[in-house]
Amino acid sequence: MQTLTVKQGFEERNFMEKLAYLLQKDWRSRLLSDYPEQNPTITNSIIRWLLGEDVERFEDLTPSQLAIAKQAMEYRYRILRQRYLGVGPERAYQNLMTRLISLVTLRNKIRTWIALSRDRQRAVVDVLQEVIQELLNSDRYIQKQITWIAQCTQDPRLRDTLLLTTIEEYCLRPIRNQPLLVYRFVNFLRRSQRSGMTHVPEGSRVHLLSESVNLDDSNEPVSLLDNQAQVEYQQQQNIEEQQRLRRLVSQEFEAYLSKNVGADAVKWLRLYLQGQTQEAIASTLNKPVKEVYRLREKISYHAVRVFAVKEKQELVANWLETSVQEHTLGLAPSQLQEFLHNLTPQQRQIFELLRAGETKEVIAQNLKLKTNQVMGEWSKLYLAAQAIRN
Repeated sequence: MQTLTVKQGFEERNFMEKLAYLLQKDWRSRLLSDYPEQNPTITNSIIRWLLGEDVERFEDLTPSQLAIAKQAMEYRYRILRQRYLGVGPERAYQNLMTRLISLVTLRNKIRTWIALSRDRQRAVVDVLQEVIQELLNSDRYIQKQITWIAQCTQDPRLRDTLLLTTIEEYCLRPIRNQPLLVYRFVNFLRRSQRSGMTHVPEGSRVHLLSESVNLDDSNEPVSLLDNQAQVEYQQQQNIEEQQRLRRLVSQEFEAYLSKNVGADAVKWLRLYLQGQTQEAIASTLNKPVKEVYRLREKISYHAVRVFAVKEKQELVANWLETSVQEHTLGLAPSQLQEFLHNLTPQQRQIFELLRAGETKEVIAQNLKLKTNQVMGEWSKLYLAAQAIRN
């Protein structure tokens, strides 16, 4: 019996270690794909940070809980990539402030309070800095995160990067359909009304945040560690952003077609987006079906080879999640390897420079090419990636 117990315990521990190992392996593959030139030490530090301090927790998770944990890691990694990794300290801090200020409810609350306070010269960002500084000085959760980040890496710049990512992710956690930071601001007001606002010393850098918060209408604390709520909130945010981008792309493409193809192309696009068949569109436009099919091919050419590649490249890429920097042209790791294998040395250089954030004009100067030559190669890269995705 004792032998059986020991064997069972070993098998359970082996399963947990295998699961943690597989997660680590998947993230290493992902990071090598996204940042092939990255220092291995930094890669390992990021992976350790993503998995968290207690890898044994994976052992007790149900399949649905494990899926949520993976989504949470993915969400945090997306924040890291979009605004902080590889970005200078000052720019990264500005990115954090810009992201938090974009919360409409919070911005309006701060502006209202400034308008009613004695110090009307303060800017929204000044108040936001004070709120975050207070969180950093007093919150147990963020203090634990600071300690954990210090264990993950000795690199000061990477520590700042991971901390800023943690701050954004934590501040945006949804509490009753409002980001956590909104409630933190309300608590900040309660403590600052009598004494007035303090001053964050120039040059001070934000360090952050609590496991529960007391809401205005209740004395009962609400947990801030609800991963399911976080996932649902992020999914809703993604859906709303996709809808917004879709409307914007449609409007821009209509304007492009009106200018470069004609009014019939705009009518075709609107009918097509309504889900109508080519035969139905032909009937509405009072045109032969063959002519409508030719119009469709012409619009398709402009959409793929001109509008998406040259006219509104960034807008379309953000909508389809195929940008070079954030989404690696929408390619999975295995697809990326195939894509890179088929590139010429010059195309590989252009791709790596684009992924590093360089403009096509700068790339042309560095490679001693004309800008239209770089644009031509970029078109080939885009279409090659699209062919692989399809």
